[in-house]
Parts: sequence; structure tokens; C-alpha cells
Amino acid sequence: MEEEAIINRVANSALEVFDLEDYYPKGNRMQVDIAQWLFEGFLLREKDFREQLKNHDWNQYQDAYVAVNCGTDAIVPAWASILVTVHLAPFAKKIVNGNLEDIDTALYQEILPTLDYRAYADKPVIIKGCSKKPVPMSAYLLATQYLQPVAKSIMYGEACSAVPLYKKGKSAN
Repeated sequence: MEEEAIINRVANSALEVFDLEDYYPKGNRMQVDIAQWLFEGFLLREKDFREQLKNHDWNQYQDAYVAVNCGTDAIVPAWASILVTVHLAPFAKKIVNGNLEDIDTALYQEILPTLDYRAYADKPVIIKGCSKKPVPMSAYLLATQYLQPVAKSIMYGEACSAVPLYKKGKSAN
């Protein structure tokens, strides 16, 4: 009895893998919590706040991606975050209002529109899941929006267990 050769259908397919980790920007992500400069974490005293910002070591944020937020339920005037940004701007690569995930969301919002998606034209595409880097869900949603107009089909996951998401309809020619 003759044995059949095992055929790797994934390797032989036209399937294109879109891996968001390939576009994950390198660099430190840091968070600045305004609450550290509030009286008892809740009350902003302008003179004290400005003095603490002036004396803070901003060098630690050199070339970092920085999220600015308030970790308490304090009601903080908008100018407080803006003033922190004024101090951060000479050091940080990028500053966002929010948390660490918001940094990555903002970065992907800048990167994904600049990519050339023609390589995926009329091909089945799998958006790779199971990332080792903290790729935010918003990046998957945005990538899908850019791939959908060009791809023949879109799946999510790994080639061995992909979940179908989209299939281009037959055009009426």
C-alpha cells in the first residue's frame, strides 16, 4: 500500500498574513498620573501644581510615548493636562490623553493609513491574532477597514484555525 504525501495547503495557498505586530512601534511607553501633584490626590492647587511640575524630572520621558491621565476621581481642569504636555513636549516622542492602550491606539491610527495595501488585492487575507505585543483591539478594527476594500476575503486568527470575517461578493459583470 502506497502512502500519500502530506500536503501543506496553507503554505501552498495564496493566503496573505497581515500581522499587526510587524508595525508595532518600538519605544518605551510611560504614564504620567496628574494625581501625584494634587493635594491628597484630589485637589488641584494651582501654585503648588505649577511648582511641582517645574521641579519634576522630565528627562525620564526622553524619546518615550507618554499617556497623561488622572488616576483618581478628581475633577481636574483641562488646562492641567495641557500644562503637563507643555513640560513633556521637549522630551516625549508622542503624548496622548489616556492610558497605555490609548498610546498604541494613537500610534496605529497614524501608521495603518500610510501602508500600501495593494499586496493584498483580491487575495484571501488572515489578520494574525495571538500577538505577543500589546496590540490594541482598535488596531484590528482599523486594519480590517483598510483591508476590506482590497481583499478577496478576510479571516482572523491563525491559518490552522481562522475565523472567517468577510468575503467579497461576486461582481455582476
